[in-house]
Amino acid sequence: MSHSRRDFIKKASVVTLGAAAFSAKSYANIIGANDRVRVGVVGFSDRFRQSLFPAFQNHYQELNFDIVAVSDLWKKRREEGQAFLKEKFGHDIQACVNNDELYKIKDLDAVIISTADFQHALHTIEAVKAGCDTYTEKPFAETMEDNRAAFKAVKDSKKIVQIGSQRRSGKNYHAAAKFIKEGKFGPIVMVELTWNVNQPGRWRRPALVAELREQDTDWKRFLLNRPFEAFDPRKYLEYRLFWPYSSGMPGQWMSHQIDTVHWFSELKHPRSVVANGGVYFWKDGRKNWDTTTAVFDYGDDKQGFQVQFTSRMMNGDENPAEIYYSNGGELNLNTNKVSARGGLKEGPAAAMNMKPNLLADLDLTMTAEKVVASANTGGDALTSAHMRNWMECVRSRQQPNAPVEAGYSHSIATIMTNAAVRTGMKATFDEKTQEVMVGGKVFKY
Repeated sequence: MSHSRRDFIKKASVVTLGAAAFSAKSYANIIGANDRVRVGVVGFSDRFRQSLFPAFQNHYQELNFDIVAVSDLWKKRREEGQAFLKEKFGHDIQACVNNDELYKIKDLDAVIISTADFQHALHTIEAVKAGCDTYTEKPFAETMEDNRAAFKAVKDSKKIVQIGSQRRSGKNYHAAAKFIKEGKFGPIVMVELTWNVNQPGRWRRPALVAELREQDTDWKRFLLNRPFEAFDPRKYLEYRLFWPYSSGMPGQWMSHQIDTVHWFSELKHPRSVVANGGVYFWKDGRKNWDTTTAVFDYGDDKQGFQVQFTSRMMNGDENPAEIYYSNGGELNLNTNKVSARGGLKEGPAAAMNMKPNLLADLDLTMTAEKVVASANTGGDALTSAHMRNWMECVRSRQQPNAPVEAGYSHSIATIMTNAAVRTGMKATFDEKTQEVMVGGKVFKY
């Protein structure tokens, strides 16, 4: 076996074993010390430190991965990341002032991207063009221009890209997908998605904002392809509150839940979206809404259904809900149960000379563990399973649970939602041009 990691990857790609077939014993048999996967961190963010790193830490020794470098534009976070990772791994970590410096590192195999929302797609393009596999946080893209460019770059590169839609690695979600796709649920007639919190500090970083100085970072590089504006530490650190750096609720929360709609229904995007809401409560200078209701139309001329997403930030119990409805009942991903609740009963059915349609009770956890759908996803089992799936696929060269197609599709839905939010009009999607349309015109930020 060659000591070159890339030679190993090339050889591994022809092995017929699927990712699931790799056991700890088989890894021990085929992986040598010189075949370690060398990983870089793009953005030493709270998301990386609190969730992605613990997930990586759960599996890196068994799967023979290592983190060798961290890239962050801000001197403070770059130095913190270097010290944090050096302490965790017991060896030197290269601190890079930007990604150009990161990708000059010899034999860098993969990166974990956890930067600002609007940067994910562009940072993925940089990575795959540099020959690296990526774990890319969601949302994948916040504009269709970025979405198309990143999708093409990934497909052209044939690199392994896992989108951070961790529900796709949950056994209960797999059980739900199987139940629906096998036709046991019946046609979906409605989906209700909610994600509510009561957190005045959500997406706020006042203490960090006070520390950030323009001379300690690279504001122009941070902006990437967004319009230039004067340095603003709030937009740098609290970007989820400000468009065009983030769509806020659609990109952060809805992207997770709408992805399950695409997965279960095998539809790629909505036909149309309308939205309403505003900044009703947290009057702190933010531009992205603190309350959102979006309504989607899915399907085709033969069969369609509606999806409703609601989210608020001033009242909520950290218990996001996903409930799928059919004519025969519901599938509830909070309880992980299928039931006849709301199904067609004998009386209403008889009135129309029809038979009742009631689903049998089913506990999805009989074949899958319950996964807590918390708004605080740090260090949870779902993210750990998703990270492991990516790491196994880097080894096997099989496609991961959330491939780039999943990111492309959820981005269409979030961009359509953001278009409806920004214009107050119905957003649609042009299949031919792959553009989000509002009032007959392409939506541009």
